[in-house]
Amino acid sequence: MGCCQSSLLKLKKPSADVNEQNNTQGQKNHHHQNRVEAPPADECVEFSFADLKAATNNFFSEYIVSESSDKSPNVVYKGCLQKENNRRCIAVKKFTKAAWPDRKQFAEEASGVGKLRNERLANLIGYCCEGDERLLVAEYMPNCTLAKHLFHWEKQTIEWPMRLRVSLYIAEALQYCSQEKRPLYHDLNADRVLFDENGDPRLSCFGLMKNSMDGKSYSTNLAYTPPEYLRDGTVIPESVLYSFGTILLDLLSGKHVPPNQALDMIGGKHITLLMDSHLDGKFSTEEATLVFELASQCLQYEPRNRPSIRELVAALTPLQNNSDIPSYEMLGIPKHEEIPLSPQLPLSVMGDACSRVDLTAIHQLLLVSHYKDDDGSCELSFQEWTQQIRDMLEARKRGDMAFRDKDFIEAIDGYTTFIDVGNIVSPTVYARRSICYLLCDKPDAALRDAMQAQLAHPEWPTAFYLQAVALVKLGMHKDAADMLNEASTLEKKRHNRGSRGY
Repeated sequence: MGCCQSSLLKLKKPSADVNEQNNTQGQKNHHHQNRVEAPPADECVEFSFADLKAATNNFFSEYIVSESSDKSPNVVYKGCLQKENNRRCIAVKKFTKAAWPDRKQFAEEASGVGKLRNERLANLIGYCCEGDERLLVAEYMPNCTLAKHLFHWEKQTIEWPMRLRVSLYIAEALQYCSQEKRPLYHDLNADRVLFDENGDPRLSCFGLMKNSMDGKSYSTNLAYTPPEYLRDGTVIPESVLYSFGTILLDLLSGKHVPPNQALDMIGGKHITLLMDSHLDGKFSTEEATLVFELASQCLQYEPRNRPSIRELVAALTPLQNNSDIPSYEMLGIPKHEEIPLSPQLPLSVMGDACSRVDLTAIHQLLLVSHYKDDDGSCELSFQEWTQQIRDMLEARKRGDMAFRDKDFIEAIDGYTTFIDVGNIVSPTVYARRSICYLLCDKPDAALRDAMQAQLAHPEWPTAFYLQAVALVKLGMHKDAADMLNEASTLEKKRHNRGSRGY
């Protein structure tokens, strides 16, 4: 309430009891779900290059999940480790060959980061330094980055209580790293904050290692780089606090605002000038003022004037007023679901997405596959091009455009018009309408469409996969698992026929 340009917040140092409690909690909060041969808590696994090549489909370009940038040559891929009936999604960071020429140094650095285990981190579970290859392997976070949710959102922006949760969770992650003698975090920014399957924010472990052994630590715009790094190229624990201050500004403004510009914007004026307009005023001015004052302290030019990470955690903790609401609900994403029984065979990309009930990934895969599985069923002779047919195909085109633009209600309308004419049967249209129904929370209709896709194309694995997803949404988990197994078996048969040339 009111301006915040003059008096910087006086932070209360947490007591020794609080510090001990936080440290104990951090040690207990290990994340060991869905692992394939999970490494012991105090070490990480050295993977073979062949394992990671197989997990990422030979580092297929469609598996890239990192933002492309000329300044960030190290690419991150999504992968899947498979052992018998167990699978685990992973993120694989592939360095350029020249980044870490010393194999021993890379292995030692990775092993040190791999000893960390905390629920606030996207933990490092392994590495590879075979030959000239240098790769890191971490837990995969399926719900994108803070940068995407803040700056490039499609459905809704992050509400104020969730922004406060992000600020605390990342501060707690940095506090844990500091307690474990890993206080340096390189190039902390909104792209390093990831959201896990439950929507909880986590700090990427990749920033705990330098981009290369030459000491390069920052790849973002110089306007956001700590002053001491610009002066002499060094990174100290206080540099991380400066970068944390820029994340606090991101959370306040919903934009990547250079620190000097943000501080000048508020100088002598009201905090609302900085606040994200997409919040529509739904935030506490008192809380926003407090967060801005924390950011101001983090952004002090002299490192010694910045607060400690413990002080920041102590200041942000009392702001968490919605601790009973799960993060996925606050973030506006579906509750994490997974078909409980693992299939008997390794899964394709589509199968993996369906087994994880990842509706966004399924939509994207159906979009890029277009109509290649319709086997010419939509091809028409010249004589069949009646006005009715033209209207029907125009309706399908309207559905396809809406499907591409993620306007699922309009897509359902277009596809329904196409189907109701009845002269052409397209399994892909049924599949696309099925995922639209799922995204609109109508699993009954989705199941009917997936069954229709199966009738039109009896051996199409995608039709069976979509039935599995609809069944799990209807609470029929055993039936969903059986359908998933059937789909994976069909897919295996299809692959074997293709490999024999018929």
